[in-house]
Amino acid sequence: MHDRPAESGTAGSQHPRQHPPVRPWPTDPVHGFPPLEDLLDGVSGWGSASTSVGVFQLVPVRIERDLDLISRWMNDPAVAAFWELDGDTSVTADHLRTQLDGDGRSVPCVGLLDGTPMSYWEIYRADLDPLARHYPARPHDTGIHLLIGGVADRGRGVGTTLLRAVADLVLDRRPACTRVVAEPDLRNTPSVSAFLSAGFRLGAEVDLPGKRAALMIRDRALRAQL
Repeated sequence: MHDRPAESGTAGSQHPRQHPPVRPWPTDPVHGFPPLEDLLDGVSGWGSASTSVGVFQLVPVRIERDLDLISRWMNDPAVAAFWELDGDTSVTADHLRTQLDGDGRSVPCVGLLDGTPMSYWEIYRADLDPLARHYPARPHDTGIHLLIGGVADRGRGVGTTLLRAVADLVLDRRPACTRVVAEPDLRNTPSVSAFLSAGFRLGAEVDLPGKRAALMIRDRALRAQL
């Protein structure tokens, strides 16, 4: 599943994940990367979540550490079809710097599963985003963009599991937020299906720049029923 930002998987059997060994991923100030301030109650301090597929953590992007990896993911044809950020590393760098140099309303992150980088996320203030012009936004609505970078993690329910985990992290760490939202391209049926399976509901179909999107909503008030 691959969810492209407006402005710029399907459940299956659980097989052991296979990834080549990677160097330890620095995630704290000890490695020289101080915590970032943001408008999302400190994504860097949200901590990890235990899931059925492993321990998951969001780590805010650092250009010097993460650019090559994220650019490689963006050049996967399955990802490029929806994100439209393929090309040399400068394309990805420009996209990341727009967020990193902003006011903290959007935080690009690498998703680690059992310590291995395997996905790219954007956690953003939907109420402060251009998306808010296209639906009745509420204060502190929090949005999610996602792509699964590792081919081994696609098409077998990992995306659904992680979407549920990240939505839970948002609701646990952001008490003022009553809803988590997303706007995958309607043509991206695996992505829409994953959001539905993760406890989101289809709020509306909305016309956004570059795509017709499914507005997906996960309500805090309905969380206990999931």
